[in-house]
Amino acid sequence: MTPFTRRNFLQNALTGAAVSAAFSNSMFGISSWLAQSNGPNVRFSSEPRERIAVASYPFREFIAGKQDAKTTPSKMPLKDFAAHVSTKFNVRKIEPWSEHFLSLEPSYLDEVHNAAAKAGSSFANIAADGGNSLYSPDAAERERAIQFGKTWVAAAARLGSPGVRINIAAAKGANAKSDPALVAEGLKPIADHAASKNVVVHLENDNPVSEDPFFIVSVIDRVKSPWLHALPDFGNSLAALPAEDAYRGLDQMFAHAYAISHVKETITTRSNAVVHVDLARSFSLAAKHGYKGNFSMEFDSEGDPYGGTAKLIAATIKNLS
Repeated sequence: MTPFTRRNFLQNALTGAAVSAAFSNSMFGISSWLAQSNGPNVRFSSEPRERIAVASYPFREFIAGKQDAKTTPSKMPLKDFAAHVSTKFNVRKIEPWSEHFLSLEPSYLDEVHNAAAKAGSSFANIAADGGNSLYSPDAAERERAIQFGKTWVAAAARLGSPGVRINIAAAKGANAKSDPALVAEGLKPIADHAASKNVVVHLENDNPVSEDPFFIVSVIDRVKSPWLHALPDFGNSLAALPAEDAYRGLDQMFAHAYAISHVKETITTRSNAVVHVDLARSFSLAAKHGYKGNFSMEFDSEGDPYGGTAKLIAATIKNLS
């Protein structure tokens, strides 16, 4: 029998620690793999009003923004927006825009989160816009775009948001063309990071150049991650595409949607023509694909965003009832 000595004890302890660490790392890897394989499991309400959120973007003239040179003390801080929406619209979910976050420091995010919780509200999604392109010819810019995505995934997790919308910024330069392979390559690490944070990444049909609905669908199909989904915006594609193509694109977006969609009544084209959204048709496309997620009111017409948002809420409840 080997005598038990202090050296034996230390060796056994170190060996045990190494085994324990290896087991822990192994289990972490298995958990991460399971999360990425199984995908998100957000519980959505079936009650129409509970499926409604209000975006902060339409209220950008009233909310303090980090890049707004006209910011004054009279402007509403983001932390007050959830209570404001609850009072004005009887809606308890919000979708803040990245411009309205004055910081991404944990203490600031906790302040925004706690204020929403105090108002009995929560976050349906975060809309994050960055300037670096995932398909830029410059590898360093692509890496910055990836880090931007990961940063906002972490912010969404801190806020308790089930999702974050990351934009696909257009690449600079006359010869830069949207490349689905490069975009997919950049989105894969973002989606993997999102899986580890239990946050869904969404892509919106927003920019007609870099976020065409058919382009977005092709990218999602390339990435093949349960943590990457489409964010169908009712109106945006009508600004650049013929109506039938726009609704065909919306149909495909809803086939890839999960947690969030944007409701609009009108959209203005680049030639300043105002196009009306067929709300009944848009909601029918959501129902066709069994979409169970939330609808965020993003009033984008001329006029009062308060009255416009109230009308969108009423129309949404009617179509969901």
